[in-house]
Amino acid sequence: MPAVRFVICGVGHIGRRHATFVHSHPAAALVALIDTDPARQVPLAAEFPGVPFFASLEDYLAHGPAADVLTVATPNHRHAPQAIQGLRHGLHVVIEKPLALHRADAEAVVHTALQTGRLVFGVMQNRYSPPAAWLKQIYDEGRLGQIYLVQINCFWNRDARYYQPEGWKGRQAQDGGTLFTQFSHFVDLLYWVFGDITNISARFRDFNHAGLTDFEDSGLVTFDLLRGGSGTLQYSTAVWDRNLESSLTVVAEHGSLRIGGQYMDQVEYCHLRDYQMPQLPPTNPANDYGPYQGSAANHVQVIENVVDTVQKRGFATTNALEGMKVVEIIERIYSLK
Repeated sequence: MPAVRFVICGVGHIGRRHATFVHSHPAAALVALIDTDPARQVPLAAEFPGVPFFASLEDYLAHGPAADVLTVATPNHRHAPQAIQGLRHGLHVVIEKPLALHRADAEAVVHTALQTGRLVFGVMQNRYSPPAAWLKQIYDEGRLGQIYLVQINCFWNRDARYYQPEGWKGRQAQDGGTLFTQFSHFVDLLYWVFGDITNISARFRDFNHAGLTDFEDSGLVTFDLLRGGSGTLQYSTAVWDRNLESSLTVVAEHGSLRIGGQYMDQVEYCHLRDYQMPQLPPTNPANDYGPYQGSAANHVQVIENVVDTVQKRGFATTNALEGMKVVEIIERIYSLK
């Protein structure tokens, strides 16, 4: 089969990671890079020789080489409109999280994909983490029985080293908020495994981000699961100096478990009726951005899934409808402010 041709729009930390994995994939080809920062052109040319650089998506769509997939890795508020541009141009689209900052914009992406017959992939790479995949498997197999309680803790550091005065991060209209930019992966994991939530209540605090962001740095969210059981989501970016943990604890009819570590990369506890915990593959290390770190670096599996799906050898593991659902859940939580 011919290689799946990718163009990457937004070549910052995450966009460059996408480009690297596409460039090294045997069934993919990196055909163009797009970024509004001209200072990135020279280092990108050295890293990806022969790959043309464009200063805007519009410039690429008008003059660039043909491609099959547009990867959108720009600031959050640009995800939906740029995805729609790519879809209308006949491209499949990969959208970094979040799919959009409002459900209405996410719906527009879904409808455009249906109208154009193109595919949309949301980047929710935590699904590929071995502990997360294991949790999904045992839940689907019914090994947990009725879910009683689910507790998610996300305690990270994001301080002035992260929120630059001239940057988009921390600005309400461009960033969207802590749940969109930092913790949407864990909202996705909640929805992917346990389903939708209802009866939401929330408290929000800004402990040490005054002047750094336009929104809260911490929150406490309680909810009921539509399928039964209740849960909490506690999150913060106010942790001093470095990330503390990302954890998920489940108390259920047939036992209890806890996935922990800084990035939900370890099964710390598993005690289930008539069940022997298997040996899981190691989790990929966290994305490293110098003074701070992010979630597990599972983007290579994202690229593999896109290639397999476009070449009709698989199906999308994170589709636009699921991405829209995560946006809707976060929007419902933030409506309580």
